Amino acid sequence: MSKSQTTHIRRGRLSDPSDATSPAPLEMLPSKSHLSRQMVVVSLFWRTFFLLAALLMGSMLAWLMTLRALDFTPRAIQTAQQIASQVNLSRAALVHADPIARVSLIKAMAEQERMRILPREPSDQHLPFDRDSLSQSIAEELTKILGPSTVVARSVNGVDGLWVGFEINGDANWLQLDHERFNPASNKTWLIWLCTIGALSLAGAALIARLINRPLKQLSFATSRVREGDFDASHLDERGVTGEVREVNIGFNRMAQKLAKIEQDRVIMLAGISHDLRTPLARLRLETEMSVADNDAREHMVADIGQLDAIIDKFLDYARPGHAKLNTVSLNDVLESSLYAVLDYEDMRINLTVEEPLKVLADEVELGRVISNLLENARRYGKSPDTGIAVVDIAAKSREDWVLLKVRDHGRGVDPEQLASLSKPFFRGDAARTAATGAGLGLSIVDKAIQRMGGEFELTNTASGGLAAHIKLQRAPKS
Repeated sequence: MSKSQTTHIRRGRLSDPSDATSPAPLEMLPSKSHLSRQMVVVSLFWRTFFLLAALLMGSMLAWLMTLRALDFTPRAIQTAQQIASQVNLSRAALVHADPIARVSLIKAMAEQERMRILPREPSDQHLPFDRDSLSQSIAEELTKILGPSTVVARSVNGVDGLWVGFEINGDANWLQLDHERFNPASNKTWLIWLCTIGALSLAGAALIARLINRPLKQLSFATSRVREGDFDASHLDERGVTGEVREVNIGFNRMAQKLAKIEQDRVIMLAGISHDLRTPLARLRLETEMSVADNDAREHMVADIGQLDAIIDKFLDYARPGHAKLNTVSLNDVLESSLYAVLDYEDMRINLTVEEPLKVLADEVELGRVISNLLENARRYGKSPDTGIAVVDIAAKSREDWVLLKVRDHGRGVDPEQLASLSKPFFRGDAARTAATGAGLGLSIVDKAIQRMGGEFELTNTASGGLAAHIKLQRAPKS
């Protein structure tokens, strides 16, 4: 059997949605953005604002209750006493005045004091003086002072005013007072002031919350940039108004500078190590091929040297800077070029299913390295125990603003407890530890490269056996 006969790449469209090559399981995985939407997270600004608003509203409520106890009730009693005094004085004046002088007295009271005394008829229609709490309190106090037969009204026979019904020697009368002597709208005035103060207090709470939240928001943004490896954009203002914020910013900037120096030294060190090691490795390989007579020993030694050289490449890939320039890349072309390199492998068979021409935002070289690492990992550890051939299914399709890519083998899978650790640097599963042919950086490089391209990477065991790598990449905008 020739190499071209043993390596198969099948292309087609899936008819069964549950087929193992379908990337649907990736859609069911809880992504970080989906989890953030499920969790109800309140920002520091709103939490500070709500706390300040609750404190201010509580203080205003306590102030209002105090004002009511110290002002509203005494004012109602005082007003009732003044009205009762006017009623009593009017009664006394009318009782002690002779009939001729009584007419002149009533006329003078109406013209000078705007107080009218009218007879109270049984057919009179009046409206109770209880449209608000203050008016009701005044009416109750007047009833207590003048007696239970007292009637307090705000309108009699359609005429508005302050009407008090009282008796003079058994005759029922009305005393009409000018409504300007008592302004029942004073409660509305307090309400207007209360609403104004409340609005100003909420605006002040928002301003205070913003001032408190601003340095923390800047620190959060700078921290996220450091996490992404962008140390230049993480500089904070060291001239803060408050001493505590200034000290935190200074400490953060020094930490970011030190981390940037460590990262730069790490890259330079790994590059130097790879350069210094590859020169003697090349000489050693050349001397081995020329001086070792035993063919088997020579082939084993050359293979070991080649493995060392591949491990150096892995270290360089992992130490690559944390930024990738994203361009519109054809996923179909990257898959074609990556699969071309494995056409001659006798122990590998590829099944490729791509629904349509797909364009993604990625670094073409990085994406090719990702696919190559996944294929190499599947070839090493995903071979079928029965045939010894690694059958790899690759499927891709678009979903809204994302392109979903799945690379799945049909091997024995991985212990579920080790799944979360597979993408950690230098971690090897049981099978990889037994084989010990790599540096344990393959899947770590994949994870890091996908993150650099703004995507997501997840590993799962499939129900029918084998390990599946799920990748979400940003879909390129249509031109």
